[in-house]
Amino acid sequence: MQLNITFRQFGSSDSLKEYAREKVERVNRLLDRAGEAHVVLSLERHLHHADITIHSGAWVLRGREKSDDMYASIDLAMDKIERQLRRYRDKLKSHHGKEKVHHRQDLVKVRHDVFEVPEPEETAEASAPAAQAPVAESGVARLVRTTHLAIQSLSVDDAVMQMNLMNNDFYVFQNQQSQALSIVYRRKEGGFGLIEPHLPAAPVAATGT
Repeated sequence: MQLNITFRQFGSSDSLKEYAREKVERVNRLLDRAGEAHVVLSLERHLHHADITIHSGAWVLRGREKSDDMYASIDLAMDKIERQLRRYRDKLKSHHGKEKVHHRQDLVKVRHDVFEVPEPEETAEASAPAAQAPVAESGVARLVRTTHLAIQSLSVDDAVMQMNLMNNDFYVFQNQQSQALSIVYRRKEGGFGLIEPHLPAAPVAATGT
């Protein structure tokens, strides 16, 4: 397995590199086709973030976690990946033999931007006289990260599986049945939902008699 490890907001560590490598390579015994893995370790607001992505054929497994300790974050992220991998192990093996599912044909790419909007400062407002108190305004949105998603043609069931393998709350795909660009998402009440564009039927032109 080819492994890339990136450190952000803090210096690289040989011991962390070795620990992450050992943890990621453990999934080799559960995967028939483990290709490449990307590990991003970052420090944000005094929390240690571990973002681990593993490619296996056409499928992507991902685990993201944060804690007060980077080693613990790596453990928690890999626990998420292994939990989903065990859940779908048999189905992944059956799909590896199907060329129509296994090949990576990127139909289109979409961009997923994540923004952060800080809360308005309350201290300045509290200290100002009532007559001069500023009107509370929402903070300016700040781009946190951008992800480019390659859209694949999948059945709804396979799209749900891919969403779970990535431990995501949604997944964008092309529905093999309808050929529409669709979104599956996790519902708070349980289960999942499906969003698809619905084009109204074209009006029938009236004909003279």
